[in-house]
Order: sequence, then structure tokens, then C-alpha cells
Amino acid sequence: MSKLEILLSQYGKYHRSRKNILTHFFGIPLIVLAIVGLTFVPLWQVSGITITLSALLGVMLCLYYLFLSPLFALMMSIVIAGFYYTVFIVNPMLIEAEIATTLFWAGMFFVGWVLQFIGHYFEGKKPAFVDDLIGLAIGPLFVLVEFLFLLGLFKELENTIINNAGGYK
Repeated sequence: MSKLEILLSQYGKYHRSRKNILTHFFGIPLIVLAIVGLTFVPLWQVSGITITLSALLGVMLCLYYLFLSPLFALMMSIVIAGFYYTVFIVNPMLIEAEIATTLFWAGMFFVGWVLQFIGHYFEGKKPAFVDDLIGLAIGPLFVLVEFLFLLGLFKELENTIINNAGGYK
């Protein structure tokens, strides 16, 4: 088995309930978007381009995904770039509306985690990251992969995860 299959299978063992996966479809994107928003702070300028902490973290995460799968790394790069662009557009609107950006993103982060824990209540298991912190990086990839499975794609990978983690409840 590839490292990707091993990690997704390990994560999948904590996510067999369809209700839990559904809450993750909303909770994990909210958490990732909130992290991008909370870390959207300038670090330095390179040729007139501001490098933010969120950009640096996003690149590091996508490089990790590249190690696991170039195709999924490309897909996750597009998703993360979309989140980055969203924050780039939303932050000035929040400031103009006199809404504290940190509180806005922290609130979104909180809501995302509430959804996660509701899902794990349905699952009857603790979140995967409790046993292995790499679950925090695998979670967003797992959501993407589960979405692709719903579209009927990557059946072989889906079967590998089901064979290793068990069927859906």
C-alpha cells in the first residue's frame, strides 16, 4: 500500500459514519478557511509581493500532499488557493464594515470544530488527530477524497480504504 492509502485508511477508521463524514464536509473547510484567515499576516515582501504566514503554511501543506500524490496535491493546491483568495477578498470587506477580522475567523474556526465534534458524537469515536497529529493534515485531503468518491471517482482507492477501515455505517 502507498503512504497515501495507509494515511487515508488510518483516518478512515475514525470516519465510517456517513453523518460524521457529512459534518466534516462543512466543518473541515470552515476550519481550514478560518486558519487561512487567522494566519493572513504579512511576513515579508518579495519584489512587491507580500508573503503571508497563511501562504507559507499552505505551500508547506501542499508540498506534503505532493509527497503523497501529485494529483491530489494539485487538487488541494487549487482548494487552498481558493481559500486564500477568499480571505484576500473578504478581509477588506470586514474591515470596511468595522468587523474585527480576528473575531470573525475565530468564530468560523469555532463553528467548524463544533461540527467536527457533533460528527464524532454520531461516529462514537474520538477524532483521529487525538491519536496521531498527522490527522490534522490528512483531514482536508480526506474530505476531498470522500467528495470525489461521491462523484464516482477513484473507486480503487475507495475500495482500499473500505477494505482497511471498514464499510460505511
